[in-house]
Amino acid sequence: MINVFLVLCLALFFVYFLANEKNQIHMLQLNSYRNERYFLWIRRNISKAINPLDLLPLIGVCIIYSGRQIPGFIVIMLIYLVLFFTKKKPKEKKKLVYTKRVNRLIFTLALVYAVVIVAELYYLPWEVSVNYIVLICLSLVLINTFVLVVTLLCNTINKPFEDAINLYYYKDAQKKIKKMTSLVVIGITGSYGKTSTKHVIHKILSKSFNVLMTPASYNTTMGVVKVVRNNLKPTHEIFIAEMGAKSIGDIEELCELVMPKYGVLTSIGPQHLESFKTIENVKKAKFELIASLPVDGVGFENIDDENIQTLPEPKCKVISYGIQDSTAKFRAENIKFNSRGSTFEVVRPDGNRANFQTKLLGRHNIYNILSGVAIASELGMDLETISYAVKDLESVEHRLQLRLMPSGVTIIDDAYNANPVGSKMALEVLAQMDGEMKIMITPGMIELGDQEYELNKTFGEYAAAACDYVILVGEKQTLSIQEGLKGKDFPEDKIFVALNIEEAFKHLNTIAKPGSVVLIENDLTDDYNE
Repeated sequence: MINVFLVLCLALFFVYFLANEKNQIHMLQLNSYRNERYFLWIRRNISKAINPLDLLPLIGVCIIYSGRQIPGFIVIMLIYLVLFFTKKKPKEKKKLVYTKRVNRLIFTLALVYAVVIVAELYYLPWEVSVNYIVLICLSLVLINTFVLVVTLLCNTINKPFEDAINLYYYKDAQKKIKKMTSLVVIGITGSYGKTSTKHVIHKILSKSFNVLMTPASYNTTMGVVKVVRNNLKPTHEIFIAEMGAKSIGDIEELCELVMPKYGVLTSIGPQHLESFKTIENVKKAKFELIASLPVDGVGFENIDDENIQTLPEPKCKVISYGIQDSTAKFRAENIKFNSRGSTFEVVRPDGNRANFQTKLLGRHNIYNILSGVAIASELGMDLETISYAVKDLESVEHRLQLRLMPSGVTIIDDAYNANPVGSKMALEVLAQMDGEMKIMITPGMIELGDQEYELNKTFGEYAAAACDYVILVGEKQTLSIQEGLKGKDFPEDKIFVALNIEEAFKHLNTIAKPGSVVLIENDLTDDYNE
């Protein structure tokens, strides 16, 4: 009878283990399966990573130790059933994707769990001793409580195998690109503006060429590998690859993969300082794109960016673009903004001028368009065709996307923006809009290293000048923004701190009136939920 109860307990232990593991695997996936980043999430969210209630089954273990095995088993099973059915399901903006890698990780987790159980049962005598039962139950309760340790262990076990798979796919994609000798590859990188610039360049060049770009925010090595293997066709004339980086060498690895002839450097700033540590390391990482271009290649650089101005001279030709610097080869002048978009004049290196009109909002979109005008001109497109393409540009989803709601409220959706420069420009757009009430919803900016607090405080100061009402998401992570707002004497009764984004929108519905303009600035992933 005791053996039957023990087997039932083991089954329940395993079911609860898998339930706990799902959230841990989700967080690991959001952190790119990198143990060091997953560990940083654990440090920030220790109360989510380890639930003290998972130790409650120890009550049953103590009862077993006292000699009452069957009542102890019943208590353990009842506690786990209560914990399982009362377990709060976290609200997920992006659900766990069951990729082949996740399935392999789940297999390893199940295997490790099975090994532990088999190892303990191997020496289990038919006449089960109390101490042995206590040892088994105690070890499994601890595994279920500190499931993050098992996750780290299994991810480490799988790493050599995953690296081998990735290397095979990388070489296969590289081989495919090498065979396409006439393919023109354009690399795009920067601390911010990569995705929007990619969409602008794709739209412009598509008027004259058959162009493929990496979709959404596919900007990691394996993301680009997937696009090359699955989507790149022999009929494509141009391939635009967005290149992201969180450490030195990431962009160089991407360049070795796709071998770009043209490279666009949009900006260099304090983004991902949590991994880069210093702005100098960011500069080195971003410059890898321009440094990797061949002698007959061309780099396109935003000359208004002070960090780009200090970069070394590469071996290839560089074409600059900008708004403020008069030495820029491609310049935008006479810029005007309104609720319908922007108008401006482009000056080319030969002195020719052309008027441009776009539905896109914000000064940073002018920079994005300038890079597109520069690269299209280099590829032989005329200004009239380029101008027509620019007029036809649509906002990239969640990047200063303008939407008029049935309630009469205008939404400026900038949820995918998370950097100091872009956030400041978004507030400039909000300030220029006509509206009864100007409201911002934000959780603040992340991955800014030791500058994070001060940069968010400054963000709060800018918000005080542009907003009538501010809804902050997350008490702890927005303390710096609150300080910035209050430092500029922003009314405290016009600040609302929501627990999560759902509560933020509920509160918005109580204050927004027809004619209000709402800026949604950044939307953190689930691993940043408080």
